[in-house]
Amino acid sequence: MSNEIVGDNMDRRSFLKSTAAAGAGLMISPSILAAKSRKKGDINVALLGAGAQGKVLMMACLKMGKKSGIRFKAVCDIWDFHRNWASRRLKAYKHPNNTYIDYREMLANEKDLDAVIIATPDFWHAEHAAACMKAGLHVYCEKEMSNTLEGARKIVKAAKETGKLLQVGHQRRSNPRYRYCYDKLIEDANLLNRITTVNGQWNRSKAACEYNSWKPGTEMDAARLKEYGFESMEQFRNWRWYKGLGGGPIVDLGSHQLDIFSWFLNANPKSVIASGGKDYWTGRDWYDSVMTIFEYQTKQGTVRAFYQTITTNSNNGYYETFMGDEGTLVISEASGRGNVYRESWVPEEKWAGWVKKGYIIDKAEEEKADHGDAVVDVRASIPAAQYDLPVTMDKPFHQPHVENFFSAIRGEEKLNCPAEIGYETAVMVLKVNEAIIAGKKLDFKPEDFEI
Repeated sequence: MSNEIVGDNMDRRSFLKSTAAAGAGLMISPSILAAKSRKKGDINVALLGAGAQGKVLMMACLKMGKKSGIRFKAVCDIWDFHRNWASRRLKAYKHPNNTYIDYREMLANEKDLDAVIIATPDFWHAEHAAACMKAGLHVYCEKEMSNTLEGARKIVKAAKETGKLLQVGHQRRSNPRYRYCYDKLIEDANLLNRITTVNGQWNRSKAACEYNSWKPGTEMDAARLKEYGFESMEQFRNWRWYKGLGGGPIVDLGSHQLDIFSWFLNANPKSVIASGGKDYWTGRDWYDSVMTIFEYQTKQGTVRAFYQTITTNSNNGYYETFMGDEGTLVISEASGRGNVYRESWVPEEKWAGWVKKGYIIDKAEEEKADHGDAVVDVRASIPAAQYDLPVTMDKPFHQPHVENFFSAIRGEEKLNCPAEIGYETAVMVLKVNEAIIAGKKLDFKPEDFEI
């Protein structure tokens, strides 16, 4: 297939006119800019970054099956151990591939690639994504889009200049349960009515946050580590904890959920205040505990959103809660968690129509507590009625998102998390670390989210 920067039937003048129209607010689907030839045939893919997340994305692609047309042709990773493992696994799935240490060599030698999946450390994303798009490839880039706003802007600029598709790895944007909650429960049925408060957390246990190690004898030599930005093998294996490489747990974990806050509220935040510190772990640059409050101004009014991430206790795991004056939505990427609750003062009949339409499932009424002659505290609220979601997620978490990416390449769908959305989330989450350092509330300006 062709790797032309601009589609087969679009000359440079037409391309410039289309991007100008997009800048004026006349939305043009990124899929329109994808080469029409992608409708049929295989899509040749390279994996750039074969660590833990790269393997997850690779396996999600393989789960799509032989008929997907996805063909891995190359694996690039600076660490022999990761690169060779991924290459062997792909060959076992009948994906013959070439291996590379440096991405520049891969781009120079692999002339029939259509797309690349980038799962390298955050500080490499800008260079890798921009170079791959300029080489004519569509890009799936893991979040965080970059560890700096300058890097994130570089990626957005490259996407606009080349017309190549850029999907940022906020995979909840393609999760059928999240999409259902937004489209049906919030936008269509408006079950929560006016959302006033949002809560979210990602709590990880101490055991899950120990430093990653490596097998003796698999170490990279000091020269290669230095060439690619690492001071030691320990830093390479735990780059998320180091300034200049990653952004700490609030960026690594929190960005997934903070992205959902803005999506479901249809707004970007207007301010943030945060508290965080190196309270438990030693020898790490970034904060191990962070608690933050965002303020949003939506069309319905003010919304305050609290979020925390900790690395010493896993209580209640990770989830997001959206609270409105008529109902509550609790949703999580984790299986089995996802319910809607009707406030007790809201007439059951108001939700009955949505039950009849199949939007929600009315749980069997539980036995009500018999208070007898006991005096009930008038300040207590009657428990909310609980409803289930009719949508399940039976695929690996990342599979729908990579499916959306490849469908967009074929011109069949629009990207669920294109460059502009990924950039907005980067602005939001990177500001948290700034707010901790500043020790005060920081404001966002509307232009902060624009490119």
